Amino acid sequence: MAAGLKQNCPRIKEMTVTAQPSHSVVVIPTSTPMVSVIGPRDEFIRVIEKSFPDCVILVRGNEITIDGPKPSVLLVETLLSEMLIVLRTGQALTKESVERSIGMLHSDVKPADVLTANILSSRGKTIRAKTLNQKNYVDAIDAHTVVFGIGPAGTGKTYLAVAKAIQALQSKQVTRIILTRPAVEAGEKLGFLPGTLSEKIDPYLRPLYDALHDMLDPDSIPRLMTSGTIEVAPLAYMRGRTLNDALIILDEAQNTSAEQMKMFLTRLGFGSTMVITGDVTQVDLPNGTASGLRAVREILADVEDVKFCELTSTDVVRHKLVGQIVDAYGRYEEAKAQTENKSDRRKS
Repeated sequence: MAAGLKQNCPRIKEMTVTAQPSHSVVVIPTSTPMVSVIGPRDEFIRVIEKSFPDCVILVRGNEITIDGPKPSVLLVETLLSEMLIVLRTGQALTKESVERSIGMLHSDVKPADVLTANILSSRGKTIRAKTLNQKNYVDAIDAHTVVFGIGPAGTGKTYLAVAKAIQALQSKQVTRIILTRPAVEAGEKLGFLPGTLSEKIDPYLRPLYDALHDMLDPDSIPRLMTSGTIEVAPLAYMRGRTLNDALIILDEAQNTSAEQMKMFLTRLGFGSTMVITGDVTQVDLPNGTASGLRAVREILADVEDVKFCELTSTDVVRHKLVGQIVDAYGRYEEAKAQTENKSDRRKS
């Protein structure tokens, strides 16, 4: 293997690689099933070929031969090395994780550093960031007192924040978790819903309960909530309080007014961390009410220890179609805004 490749990618020495200019043979260890590297019906290889059309990739036995321009060959070698590291942690690769890994390599980031960083292990599964932006978001929660996670649906904003909250509670960094959401109607009126006020509000908080049930023993949740260790409540319940030694999550923050956002942020007490999540493209506030999440970025842009993390459609970890839907709506809204601007200029 070329000396420069060894220096830049020391992990590759874990595989047997013989290289000539624009040619490489990667030998996969016999302890690793080939199907886990190349994918069912060579699915992962097809993803790699699509991303590196200037390379010819052939699989024979436990050998993968790569021919093409040297920079592309080196990237494919590095990708295979990173995939092996991920597989050795016990994770299964998917078509989506291979696609994300290729994107990370193009950004000079080692995919295994992102995909093998555990946040929380619970109930037989391990929660990890799946994209570079998700990893940056998780790291920001460790490094800053107030963190904003802004992005479309399906990017893991709330789920990862709840995982970090439970991790902080279990490691005794905080003594309680507070999860809150604004109870804003999205096409339905609270007054028409059946039940008591508590029962009417509960559907707005259900996504937070769902995340807790995914990560904790369901039998322990009522006990933790009764003791006040975990609190799930509407945003209005935060007024007048000072929240010390807690990890506090405000979900669906795009549905706060500017006054509500200020009220929430000023609840911050000693030893606490706040995580505010939201999607500025899905505001359900009544017409004429400005979103507090849209305004806060400009207001707090220069405030120390406040971090804004952007997630995009490339960070969507639901069905791949969700990311495409997000992009399609983005293009539609942009085109609509341009048309309205042209119409306004003609009228003036």
